Amino acid sequence: MNKTYQTLNKIGVDVSKQKLDIALNEVDFISIDNDVNAFEAFLNTISHPLNNVHFIMEATGGYESKFADFLLKKNIAVSIVNPKRVRDYAKAMGKLAKNDRIDARIIRSFATIANPVLLNKKSPREQKLRNIIKRRRQLLKHQTTEKLYLETTSEQEALDSIRAMLEQLEIQIKAMDAEIQALMDADRGYCKKKELLVEVDGIGSQTVATLLANLPELGTLSSKQISALVGVAPFCNDSGERKGKKMIWGGRKQIRTALYMPMLCAIQYNKPIKAFYDRLIKKGKIRKVAVIACMRKLLTILNSMLKNNTRWNPNYAE
Repeated sequence: MNKTYQTLNKIGVDVSKQKLDIALNEVDFISIDNDVNAFEAFLNTISHPLNNVHFIMEATGGYESKFADFLLKKNIAVSIVNPKRVRDYAKAMGKLAKNDRIDARIIRSFATIANPVLLNKKSPREQKLRNIIKRRRQLLKHQTTEKLYLETTSEQEALDSIRAMLEQLEIQIKAMDAEIQALMDADRGYCKKKELLVEVDGIGSQTVATLLANLPELGTLSSKQISALVGVAPFCNDSGERKGKKMIWGGRKQIRTALYMPMLCAIQYNKPIKAFYDRLIKKGKIRKVAVIACMRKLLTILNSMLKNNTRWNPNYAE
């Protein structure tokens, strides 16, 4: 990029399944299909040099991925932002009306104030790993649903269908597990990080894969930054003499979800995490708050291990 990140020309994009509504500036607006051919044609119409623009779009359940991946392959700056933050900004600015054009302009205006983080370009292997982990997560969710059906169904024909589906899901999940490990083993960087992290009591290979694929910043940020990025850092809620209850906010839900069950295991078998959890409970912290605090502590340990290339020490956090 020729200019600094803050001075890139911001372009707001409102994404839907079928189309993209794009605010090029305060006045110019264009609507295109959510399709690669349309993306190519659109780029040819931009007057600014492509290394001088920054596209910003909201997370929309995956519909934004196609355009974001396309831009990254072209080495064009792109950010994906939390839609709630954009909506709160719009309300704060008194912009209550809502349609696709307005939304695109609001996203662009928000980006000029918030300067959202740029996405990092991923290698084909990294992208494949991330997509397979996402698919595995979907299969696990489907598996949980089928197990619930199994518990509440009595008709034999329906039971046979559910059991057959569960069998197929188990086969696919195992195939995904094998592919994930193969992809990680084929990458020297992943291998080195995996070898360090799997030594931590309570952290398995699938959790490590999810962390490395969906939290590439691990090992590159400060403890406070990584905690805030994942959404396990408590934020103050004080006003004057009133001391409000601190709360976590935003962050990467998939990371918190991936860490929750390993954290329950770590509380039982990971010496420093167990000691930390017991201290919090003795101080009167409720269980959920203590678990989140332990998750934050574990993240800071993992972050420090990767940053300093150090091995797991059971006395790490004591």
